Amino acid sequence: MRDIVFTRRSGWIPNVVREDGELKLMIGAGADANHEPRTFTFSIGEAHLAVIRTDLARHLLLWSAVLPLCDAAGTRGRLDEDAAVALLDPILLSSPADVDALFGRIEWDRGRLVAHGADIDALDRGQVCVAMCAATETSDTKRAQQDHAQRRRAERGTVLGPLDAAVLRYTGQYLHGATVPRRIPDAVDPALLPEVVRVIAAAEQACAGMRISRDPRRGKRATDKRDWNRMATTVDAAVRGAHPELGDDAVRSVTSLMCSEAADRSRNAPMDDDEEADGGPVGSGGNVRKTALSFTDDKGVEKKWLSGHARTATAEFWEFVGERSAGDNEVFTIEDEERGEGIQLHFYADSIARVTTVRAGEDGADPEYRVEYGLVDGIGGYRTLVGAFVRGGCAALGEHGPWVSDVAEFERARRRRGTA
Repeated sequence: MRDIVFTRRSGWIPNVVREDGELKLMIGAGADANHEPRTFTFSIGEAHLAVIRTDLARHLLLWSAVLPLCDAAGTRGRLDEDAAVALLDPILLSSPADVDALFGRIEWDRGRLVAHGADIDALDRGQVCVAMCAATETSDTKRAQQDHAQRRRAERGTVLGPLDAAVLRYTGQYLHGATVPRRIPDAVDPALLPEVVRVIAAAEQACAGMRISRDPRRGKRATDKRDWNRMATTVDAAVRGAHPELGDDAVRSVTSLMCSEAADRSRNAPMDDDEEADGGPVGSGGNVRKTALSFTDDKGVEKKWLSGHARTATAEFWEFVGERSAGDNEVFTIEDEERGEGIQLHFYADSIARVTTVRAGEDGADPEYRVEYGLVDGIGGYRTLVGAFVRGGCAALGEHGPWVSDVAEFERARRRRGTA
């Protein structure tokens, strides 16, 4: 039987309960293997209860000191109750000087104290009792997050100027640099917002007209890393040139914002269509636009495309790749059975093979094929080659060479590129 003896307004501050006639402090902390909250208890005395009732600061200090013990218990371990009980007298019944000295020796949860109003300067000086003079039962988690972010930057030797901080708040990355950036003008001091807007305008002007394409090789919503890096480099140089006073964190947040927005525009648009308008130039192969094609992957899955389809062949093919591509499925083929030709894309090797029928099989004999290999420069290179094949067949690929028929020679060329 468990009865609550004392509780505060905040449900997370530890409660005092009576369990089978014994006083215990009950703490909710961490989670089990099923992500359900864990609860820990350990015995306290009447003298400890009296302090907990009347002294919020001491109550919070005890909580801060016990939380690391709860963390050490993990998802299924037991709380070290002896260690928890050993904290009671030194924190609840000792002088402020002794409490400060104890906190200089043990591990404790700083964020919990900051969230409940601790004076940050006093904490930094090691005066935990003074720091908790203005403690509150209500919690401000954002205050703790800001303190953590500032300490993390200080460890890296980073000092933010007013404009740096304003830019990070605008992009939503003040608390954590890994947060997906977005535009939050209301988070910025109105006096600094015009200057932040000028920083963003410089970035937008620098990358106007640039785009980050989809990269179906890595999934339906993946985007081209090369495009991302190219845009990031462009924005970085422009922002540093226009605002040399900005630090690295702020500049990175702006480049990340520009790139993330460009990537989202691509992800939310239909799969890219690389085909040129009818009648456009197709190279030496002439205009032999395909009327029927077969797409296959390395798992034997096939998809047919006919010229009457609502979507173009290239859009359909890259949609097929985005749906099927995986670490163990990196070879895709486009075949024109009517003309006896096709291409095979080897994403794992940044290479492609074009296959043409030299002689059709007759009287039970196998057909004879000519296979030529070429190196490919990223997803942009693949898009160019697929578009050229769809528009003009294997003949249109000639200008995108060199093409090598000797496998050993091609492998040497591929290795040379890999070590360049």
